[in-house]
Amino acid sequence: RLLIDTTDPGIPAYTKLLKSVLKENDIDIQEIVATHHHIDHVGAIGEVVRHVVQDNNIPISKLVWDDGRNEEIHGRKDLSYTYFNEGHEIKTEGATLKVIHTPGHCDDHAAFVLKEENAILCGDSILGQGTGQFDDLYKFMKSLEKIRSYGSKIIYPGHGPVIVDTEAKINEYIAHRQEREQQILDAMAYADKKPLSSAELTKIVYKGIPDSLMKAAENNLILTLNKMAIEETIGNRAVKDKRSDFCSSKLRLQMEMLLMRSVCDWLSGSILLRLRYQYKLETSQA
Repeated sequence: RLLIDTTDPGIPAYTKLLKSVLKENDIDIQEIVATHHHIDHVGAIGEVVRHVVQDNNIPISKLVWDDGRNEEIHGRKDLSYTYFNEGHEIKTEGATLKVIHTPGHCDDHAAFVLKEENAILCGDSILGQGTGQFDDLYKFMKSLEKIRSYGSKIIYPGHGPVIVDTEAKINEYIAHRQEREQQILDAMAYADKKPLSSAELTKIVYKGIPDSLMKAAENNLILTLNKMAIEETIGNRAVKDKRSDFCSSKLRLQMEMLLMRSVCDWLSGSILLRLRYQYKLETSQA
């Protein structure tokens, strides 16, 4: 059988449970496959090989990085990955997995289409609960669209319960991010040309969240702005000007975004985002 992902290192209960399941079903592990490099997915690979598989020659595979880098397996310098590309198929008794590249959560993230069940094992691209984290929102949204295009009936997430209403879940993810984009546009429109730091804009968009979550929210906001800049949404998207009585008016927002990171900012972990924008109100008479 194929083992998709493991867990964090140093959790004996995990290897004990895995051994029990294998023995109960009279099966063995033929290959360990990782969805991505994060420690909570690959951290116990070495322990599984040592205590469960007891075979250092078992294949351990994951998606190749775009830059071709090689990685060490946590705690086991004597083991190494074999790398696959998008479209590669991994077969075991009764199951065929097709690799799809789904960057966004991280660049080396892969999901797997389980052909026999019309299902997708999606790692951390979609969670059973919550909305997940991402390193690149533009890529993340494209990956959601790619997963949706397969029309799978079941999603097996890397965390949380199995998802059976797959289209609704993916649409929920996409709608949530689009709502955040509109909130950012509305906040900038109300700022009325005032330069805002990323922290100031975050407090407007994420009003009411606990201070302990503000830094994570600021990071998400910066990633959202990066996506909007790539898509030129910031310069071209029309939003309703709530201060205007003109029903046919639209606000054309033009924005230059400059991320400045000084040595002091970097050491303190803060990023200063200066937003300079000019907007022009067009009415039906223009």
